[in-house]
Amino acid sequence: MSEENKNLGDDLKKGAEEAFDSAKDAAKNASEKAGDFAEDAKEAISDFAEDAKETANEFAKEAKETFNEVSGENKKILAGILAILFGSLGIHKFVLGYTKEGLIQLVISVITCGAAGIIGLIEGIIYLTKSDEEFYQTYQVGKKPWF
Repeated sequence: MSEENKNLGDDLKKGAEEAFDSAKDAAKNASEKAGDFAEDAKEAISDFAEDAKETANEFAKEAKETFNEVSGENKKILAGILAILFGSLGIHKFVLGYTKEGLIQLVISVITCGAAGIIGLIEGIIYLTKSDEEFYQTYQVGKKPWF
């Protein structure tokens, strides 16, 4: 029985060594898989961040273009109505950012007792009959101060 116990002990030792080797291999494989997963996750996060940045830039660009179009349209209507109603005072010039031209129109209006109001009336009609894009390009981008 002693021989049997020795063989049994050897078998247990051999089984334990095989189990230890299997566990070691499994741990190594798990470690490699975890490393691969971490690399894949880093790449996915990097790609996501890049896509998010591109999307944000596109959104910002579109928002800026929309704001420019809307602000151009609002200035068109405001400048047109002010030019028709108060053209002799040159208020519409100030709204469009033409301070020097607004002061010139105001001075001419004071000197001619309001006759410069005809210029304002004409400009108001011109402003309101232009398309939004044409108005924006002509008076806000191109900075055309008169007519």
